[in-house]
Amino acid sequence: MTADRSPASVIAEGLRRERQRAGISLSDLARRAGIGKSTLSQLESGTGNPNLETLWALGGALGIPVSRLLSAPATGVTVIRAGEGPTIDALESRYHATLLATSPAGGRRDLYRITAEPGEPRESDPHLAGLSEHVVLCTGRALAGPAASPVELAPGDYVSYPGDEPHVFRALAAGTSAVLVQEYA
Repeated sequence: MTADRSPASVIAEGLRRERQRAGISLSDLARRAGIGKSTLSQLESGTGNPNLETLWALGGALGIPVSRLLSAPATGVTVIRAGEGPTIDALESRYHATLLATSPAGGRRDLYRITAEPGEPRESDPHLAGLSEHVVLCTGRALAGPAASPVELAPGDYVSYPGDEPHVFRALAAGTSAVLVQEYA
C-alpha cells in the first residue's frame, strides 16, 4: 500500500478485484459473508470502515486470504515503519493487525504485526481449510492458540496452532505485541 492511498481505497480495490475474479454478484457475496449488501457496497466504493471480523468473513466467502483484500504482493525492497501499514481493528477487542507482507503468486504465507491490550480477547472463527498460525510474542504477555486450550506466552515465546479451528489471542499485559504468520495449505 502506498502512502497516498487510504486503507479504505485499498480494500475497495481489493474487494472489487477479488469479487469480479470469483464471478459473483455483490448480493451473492454479501449473503455468503453474512453481511448487508449496503455494507458491502460501501466497502467497495471506499466509503465503508470494515473491522477485522468483516474482512475475515469476506475472505472466507471468496475463498482467499484476507491479505489479498489489503495489498498486492510487493516486489523489490519493502519497508514498513512502526505505526505504518494497512491496519485493521477487531470489532470487540483491543486487537489490531497490520499486514506486513503478502504471499507472492504461489506463496503460502502472510505476515502481520499484532498489537493488543488487555480486555476482551480476539476470538477467531476458523479461517480457510488447512491454515496454520504461528505467533512469536514480542512484548507483554498473552494467551494464544486453540480456543479450548490457549497457552500463555512471554516475550520471545512461540506457538503454532491450526487456524482453521476456533482460536484466541488475549493480551494479559499493556503494550502486548506479536508477529503472526499465517501459513496456507
